[in-house]
Order: sequence, then structure tokens, then C-alpha cells
Amino acid sequence: MTSFTDLGVPAELATVLSGFGINEPFPIQTATLPDSLAGRDVLGRGRTGSGKTYAFVLPVVARLAASGAPRKPGRPRALILAPTRELATQIEATLSPLATKLGLRTLTVFGGVGANPQIRGLKNGVDILVACPGRLDDHLRNGHASLDSIEITVLDEADHMADLGFLPVVRRLMDLTPREGQRMLFSATLDGGVDILVKRFMHKPVTHHVDSASEAPIQMSHHVLHVRHDDRFPVLVDLVAAPGRTVVFTRTKRRAKTLTRQLIQAGVPAVELHGNLAQNARNRNLSAFSDGSAATLVATDIAARGIHVDDVALVIHADPPVEHKAYLHRSGRTARAGAQGTVITLMTDDQQGDVRDLTRKAGIKPTTTRTRPGDALLAELAPGERTYTEPAAFDAAMAAAQPAAGRDGGDGENAAPRARRGGSGGGGGTGGGGRRRGASRPTTGAAHEGGAAGGQGGARSQGGARGAQGGGSRGGAQGGRATTAGGGTGGQARGRRGGGGGTGSTPVHSTQTGGGSSTGGAAAFSSGSRVGGRRGR
Repeated sequence: MTSFTDLGVPAELATVLSGFGINEPFPIQTATLPDSLAGRDVLGRGRTGSGKTYAFVLPVVARLAASGAPRKPGRPRALILAPTRELATQIEATLSPLATKLGLRTLTVFGGVGANPQIRGLKNGVDILVACPGRLDDHLRNGHASLDSIEITVLDEADHMADLGFLPVVRRLMDLTPREGQRMLFSATLDGGVDILVKRFMHKPVTHHVDSASEAPIQMSHHVLHVRHDDRFPVLVDLVAAPGRTVVFTRTKRRAKTLTRQLIQAGVPAVELHGNLAQNARNRNLSAFSDGSAATLVATDIAARGIHVDDVALVIHADPPVEHKAYLHRSGRTARAGAQGTVITLMTDDQQGDVRDLTRKAGIKPTTTRTRPGDALLAELAPGERTYTEPAAFDAAMAAAQPAAGRDGGDGENAAPRARRGGSGGGGGTGGGGRRRGASRPTTGAAHEGGAAGGQGGARSQGGARGAQGGGSRGGAQGGRATTAGGGTGGQARGRRGGGGGTGSTPVHSTQTGGGSSTGGAAAFSSGSRVGGRRGR
């Protein structure tokens, strides 16, 4: 068995990994680490959940420590660019214990939070800067930072940056880094806009493909449930009321907000994640999902790339995505790092052609079954006793967990520099059908600059977790094999709905689907849009 030290990782860093229970490299790490540790430019392609984060943070930390260059105010030595705030936060959580071990300082920079703490952090000097392009561009334009001392640049989720329209600002940032510096680029695909970056900025890169980007992991089972319009909501409620974490995807922010409130009214504790939330609300909702306070996350496509939470048992496409890459990236929230997972697409009669084309392009051959509420198949796909929570109890627990906080000026999904600044956040709550519901307990993780405390608990989370990526569980991309410790008084995050996580809500056991307890829930949910439409995410 190849070890990290066999690949050239310093013993001190291998010891940190071992403390997280990470002893065996994943294929993407085995393939890329010898080249990246030697200082070569590296192109790494691997599916989401394949271990890419450790593949680049290990060489960044090791090479900076070996170079011994001093920290300078406003001049970071390494730059890691990520497309979303959540991903930037989780990269830093993976990176932090490794950097601390070798005496390096890290900082995270993204929009939606106050700029002044980030400016102070830059002024104090930082070795490794993890940043979203838009906010970093602002700091550079305002003279708060310079990239002329960058030794290593990393682009994570490069294809997503291209999809989100980041290419102009990424090119501008890369042009400001020294040409002789090392560049690493990691992505699920290496085509289109990514190829533009490769040709312009990389010098004789070594390319490593560890899997096919057009195929889903074999540990992932795919099902299409052919349902009537009126049955979509009760079928969804039955599935998400089972034990374990579930991510439900919608195509629009409005749908995510509405569906979250409908699920809560049906007795399923749920939180939302989309671009209209302020940063503190995003963090609290992700923390609630990670620690088990709410075992269902309703999200737009921002979460397909932006979050890494371990032990997600089920992904449900409540709205089938527009194109096949989105299907694969959404589905990648489960079956991470070798774990098992189930992906379900809800399909109505008018969506048959679109879903058929979608799965064909994604290289998926799902099992398609006509399904009605109460069918035994639902218990097979999402096994375990269904548990429901009184909506008032869940709302009260969430409100009690929310600290006093004002607006923090969310800037959408941080999808472009200097855009949507100051105020789509909605007052720090999640909204939820017009009621101020509050979101979740404050995160207990390592505080990041600007008050964005690592959404999933961070590397120094309470609740007994030791980890990095994946919401305070063991170790980053490898976390699929770990068990997340519950915060508060709850037990494991995979416990019953409504219990665990210390929310104080009382589970109500029922044999019904709960769909009828939401006023107009099934009808409103059934009025969703077709696959091919395009509205804001």
C-alpha cells in the first residue's frame, strides 16, 4: 500500500492526516502528488468527492514551508481560487490544520461579509490566501493586496468558474501572479473555458485523469420515479422523512425557499441554500444540516459545487436539471470518497423526453419506476422509520438558536466581481414563505475573517469532530468514510429527523407521509417548471 510519505509528503503533514484517520491516498492524490511536490504545473481531473482538495493543499503547504520566504503585509505567497464561498470555507478548513503544523498563516476572502476584517488580515501578512475571485479583485483594485509574491496558484473547480462567467476576472488575477510560479488546476472536466486558462497560464503541465468525467461513481445507484403531478410532494416527503441526510435540488431560488417551508409544514425539518441568503444565514443553515438539526437541505445548483458534507445518503432532483453536467455535479453530493449513495429524479409525464436525454448524456442508465405515495419502493430507496416534527417546535428551536444579527449584505452567489454588492441577503434569516424563521444555531467552527464561521463547523469544531471538509467530520475529501459527530445534545448526524443536534424539537412518529399538513403544499410543488426552462439559480 502506498503511503503519503512514499509520495513525498513531509512526515509532519502525514502525521496530521493520520490523526484524522487518513492513511491511504486516493487515486487523484497518488497520481498528482509526486509532480506537484516537485514544483511542476499540474492538471488534475477527478470527479467531485475524489479527493482533489488534499491533492493540492498538501503540496502548497509543503512547498511554502520548504521555501522559507518571509510573510509580507498584503502579499500572500500562495493563492487558491474557488468559485463559491462555501467551497472556499471548506478548503480553508482542510488546509488550516496542515498549515498550522508548519507555522503558516491562512486567510479566506469572499463576498457577502464585511471587508474590513479581511483587509486587516491581509495587512497582517498571510502565507496562503483562499479566495473567491470577485472579492479578491475588489481588494486588489483598492490597493489592499498584491499578487506579486505568489509562488503557487491553484484553481479549484475550474470548469465551474468557466460556467459561472469567472474567466475574465480569473485571467486578470492570474496575470498579476509571477509567470515563473507554479500553477495547479483541478476540475471535473478539462474542456472549453478551462482549456483557455491552461494554454495561457500553464507551462508544460502534467495532466492526470483518474476517472471519466462523463461517468458517475459505481457506488451510486440512480432511480427515476415517474409520478403524477399531484403525487410529487407526498412522494418527496416520504423519502426525506427517512433517517439520514438528504439534499433536494430545485432549479430556482424561489422554489427552494417555497419547498423548504412546505417540508417544514409537513413535519420534515429542512433548511435552504441558495443565492438570496445572506452569508450568516448560509453558514447557519449548512451548520444545521451538518450537525443533524435539519437532515434535509433544499438547494439550488450552487450546492452542487459549493458544499462537501459527509454521509449524504440521498440526493433527490425535485426539479431535473437543465443539462447533464449539472446532474452529475448535483449527484456528487452523495457516494463521496467510496461511500454508497442513492440518487432519485422525480419525473412527471411532460418531463419524460427531457429526463431521457439528460441521463443519456450523463452516461446514466437509471431504474425507472411508476410510483405512487405509499409504494413499498420508497421504503427500499430510503429505508428506516419515518419521523416527523411539529412545525412550530422546529421553528421555535431554529429561532432560539439564532443569535441577534443584522444584515450582512449577501452578494448573491459571488458569481461576478463587484456585482450585487450589499443587500440581497434578506436580514440574516432564511425567509421561508414569508415568515422569519431564523436558519439554525450559530456555527461553532473556527471563526473566519468577516464573521463567516466555517459553515460546516470547520477544523476546530466543537461536537467532537476533528475534521476539515465535510462539516466537522474526519478529513476533507476522505470524509466519506467517517462519521460526523453531532453538536449539542444530539447523537449522530445520521439520526432521526427532528432529533439530534440539540435543536430541542420533539420527534412525532407517524405512518403517514405528512404531505397533507402543508397548506397547498402538493399543489404548489406540482406547479414547478419544466426541465428546459431557465430562471435564476
